[in-house]
Amino acid sequence: MRKPICLLAILLTTLSAAFAQETVKYNQYGVAVTSDRLDVEAQDGILVMASPNSGYKLWFDIRAQADGAVFFGAPEYADPIGNGTSIRRARFAVKGQIDESWYGEFDMDLANGLVELKDALIRYTGIPNLDLQVGNFKENFSIQRNTTSRYLQFMERPMVCSALAPSRHLGINAKYAKDWLWLSAGAFTQEVAGSEEWTNVADNNKDFGRNAGYSLTTKVVFRPLYKMDNASLHIGAAYSYRTTKVSQATGEWGTYRASARNSTSINRKKYLDTNNLKDYDHNNLWTVELAGHWDGFRYEAAYIGDNVCFKDDASINLSGWYVQAGYLLFGGRQRYDANGGKYTKIKPARKWGDIELCLRYEFLDLNAPERNVFGGSAEAYAVGLNWWVNNNVKIQLNYQYNNNDRYANGKDKLYVGLDSAGKPTRDYTKVATESGKAGVDYSMLALRFEIDF
Repeated sequence: MRKPICLLAILLTTLSAAFAQETVKYNQYGVAVTSDRLDVEAQDGILVMASPNSGYKLWFDIRAQADGAVFFGAPEYADPIGNGTSIRRARFAVKGQIDESWYGEFDMDLANGLVELKDALIRYTGIPNLDLQVGNFKENFSIQRNTTSRYLQFMERPMVCSALAPSRHLGINAKYAKDWLWLSAGAFTQEVAGSEEWTNVADNNKDFGRNAGYSLTTKVVFRPLYKMDNASLHIGAAYSYRTTKVSQATGEWGTYRASARNSTSINRKKYLDTNNLKDYDHNNLWTVELAGHWDGFRYEAAYIGDNVCFKDDASINLSGWYVQAGYLLFGGRQRYDANGGKYTKIKPARKWGDIELCLRYEFLDLNAPERNVFGGSAEAYAVGLNWWVNNNVKIQLNYQYNNNDRYANGKDKLYVGLDSAGKPTRDYTKVATESGKAGVDYSMLALRFEIDF
């Protein structure tokens, strides 16, 4: 019996080895690779592929926002404001945790048929509580700017964030987050977005040999209520030293410009605009912010200041602020993203979701008379209703009243009042004070349908 048993063992060993050889897999370049089985599931409507044996995880992040807006109440002398619709965002992103130490992300926007790069980054997560990343991503400066558009309380961010707060740039950043403390520091160069920005970068490099320019941005956040699940308190401050970037057009390189739209991206008029300020050297950007939540109530306020310095040692100060709050009417709970230092999706209390009532006041001042800069100032009052239908669908309704001053003429392109002869004028110095009107005030009603999957 011993001989047949030995022969059987040899046969099984040979078959096992042959089977192992047959299951060796190769990539498209003919190199043998390791194989890992993946489980596929939908996590809150997001397609996720993850390995049960390793830290590998891959998922898609897709977002579509369809907007419509109507405008009314503007004075007769004002330039017409066209009602309209748009695809505000059509985002497609692929995100992957390769193992416990490495994460990668690629994100682009296809809204209205225009291709624009958003996030493209590599992140090292192998050190507890510390993230190191390089690529194109948002600078950690403003809580409102860094909050994803999925979870904004209003359809658009406040004017001061659009005008002054930095967004995505190519750079490197380190972030530490644990318990009550959140810290971030990074160095950044030019903006990477679409073909226009890349053309500017290439032309500035090719034709003029200009350096890329840089920004140094740091932020600290204190969170004394970090142990509480139903409440948060976010006390933050940030500073950024910034120079001119080669993503500017060649003829605008070495200048500084701040500008913002009112209300929504559908109204393309930029009433607030400093135009290109020459002899720019650098600017010191800073902010303080306070935010928090308690069960279904969430609030947020921030002040942003911008000290713009010129080569003749002169400087100007631009600034703005906002305060906003929202309350979930049917028992839902607000939630804070401790690792990101910002707010995330709500936890609804009903099967049909929840409704959030929001209020906001904001102000932006781009006037600096000491250097004859009159970019305009404006305030806005907004009321919003958000129906969080489920984890993937959100419907937003916004009403906003905009009050622009006489200097908000969009780089001398927009009417701001009547002159002494009763005719519309773009020149704020010619607006007749006896008319009692100056600047363009108007209202907006806007609706958004959003799906994330």
